[in-house]
Amino acid sequence: MSGSLRERPSGRVLLDPTGEREAPSRERAPRPASLDGRTVGLLDISKPRGDVFLDRLEEQLGGRGLQVRRFTKPTFSKPAPIDLRHEIGTKCDVVIEALAD
Repeated sequence: MSGSLRERPSGRVLLDPTGEREAPSRERAPRPASLDGRTVGLLDISKPRGDVFLDRLEEQLGGRGLQVRRFTKPTFSKPAPIDLRHEIGTKCDVVIEALAD
């Protein structure tokens, strides 16, 4: 079994089952210079009150004349299903994901 042990200041030992020595990093996806003419996807991950935030954001974006599409994950505790990710990827130019509680 791969992994690493790290002793914490409390004296407790933390087992990291991934065995990674450094946190993985990824480059950010390029951002468009403008949202004009683009379709914005709003993804509700199904946490409480995320829809409230997205409702307000939809009002703001729609008020700017932008095309907005709404999507909802079945549960916040799992990644979005592949068919939902595919739908978002084919119908939207950019996506905003809402986290709330």
